[in-house]
Amino acid sequence: MEIKITNLESINEAAHTFLAAIGTHRIVAFYGKMGAGKTTFIKAICNCLGTDDVVTSPTFAIVNEYQTANPQYPTVFHFDFYRIHKLEEVYDMGYEDYFYSGNLCLIEWPELVEEILPDDALRVDINEEPDGARTIKIHRS
Repeated sequence: MEIKITNLESINEAAHTFLAAIGTHRIVAFYGKMGAGKTTFIKAICNCLGTDDVVTSPTFAIVNEYQTANPQYPTVFHFDFYRIHKLEEVYDMGYEDYFYSGNLCLIEWPELVEEILPDDALRVDINEEPDGARTIKIHRS
């Protein structure tokens, strides 16, 4: 499936479409270059779920937790593994408690931790188009 975001005004609609498309997947791995819009799209997803929390990149914290008004996704864990140097850092933070909690886990820079991603993790590519639009591609296993 592919979702096009032509401008920031259309990002919430794209986030609603995305949430409807992911079905029962709880681990979502976002791939994209620096500046592709991963954090911005995750912020839109969380806003669509009704969080009152300020959604920011957990670059230094590694994981942020957001509470939502959505009963299907009451808690969202937002990961940013950009600053991970060794996989042991992820083991030490207790990633299993998050990944296997049944809550929605939105992961930036998953390529740095691919060997520990659950087999049913959903791969999502975010690409910037020459005109500045973003293309969200959802890959099903």
